[in-house]
Amino acid sequence: MLATTDLWFRYQQEPTLKGLTLDFSRQAVTGLVGANGCGKSTLFMNLSGLLRPQQGAVLWQGRPLDYSKRGLLALRQQVATVFQDPDQQIFYTDIDSDIAFSLRNLGVAEDEIARRVDDAMTLVDAQHFRQQPIQCLSHGQKKRVAIASALVLQARYLLLDEPTAGLDPSGRAQMIEIIKRIVAQGNHVVISSHDIDLIYEVSDAVYVLRHGEVLAEGEPGEVFARTALIEQAGLSQPWLVKLHAELGLPQCKTEAEFFRQMRERGNR
Repeated sequence: MLATTDLWFRYQQEPTLKGLTLDFSRQAVTGLVGANGCGKSTLFMNLSGLLRPQQGAVLWQGRPLDYSKRGLLALRQQVATVFQDPDQQIFYTDIDSDIAFSLRNLGVAEDEIARRVDDAMTLVDAQHFRQQPIQCLSHGQKKRVAIASALVLQARYLLLDEPTAGLDPSGRAQMIEIIKRIVAQGNHVVISSHDIDLIYEVSDAVYVLRHGEVLAEGEPGEVFARTALIEQAGLSQPWLVKLHAELGLPQCKTEAEFFRQMRERGNR
């Protein structure tokens, strides 16, 4: 269980996070949305133990987070963060060494490392560029390497910061499939993103943040249908929700579902 209870955090005088009580264990994929400065990045750093709240707590397995070196090491094997910029967490020039780095630090046997690295590379569709030097990879390929580096830890929660930022349409579609595969293995994913259409499509629950507070929470279709609230948060509605709200068309979760329903309506 990963959650927060009445979590407050401030860098100086003005609080950045204000009494957040959130639960990321209820659904497989939880989305975090909000305008710049709403506190999403600060929340991620609190969830991973990089920052410590002045009031309230991050809860892991039902208990307040243990900030000892041993406690944080245990947490980060189960709650892994993948940053928006993959260059922030890629250190080696060859892919296998980079992905295996954390496991070697933990003293995992080499045959187990090889198995986990191979499984992670397969899950993120990286086998075909596995032998390329990292400096020759595209931005999207580096993102997949960064995700694989988290997956080898067999973490139960992945915190993805802007996973589709900088990706072309093909890379974005591939990232959605990777997220679905991660969830299919029984893991939880928390996504912080300005890509509202992504959050709407892949999330089972969403939190809307504004000035460090929860403005709304719930099922994405219900939350994003609240036009005035979404505008108040400084966001725009997903295009599928907007079609439903403005034109009365069926509210669908994905583009494929929308066009299928439109074809069925046209054939009646």
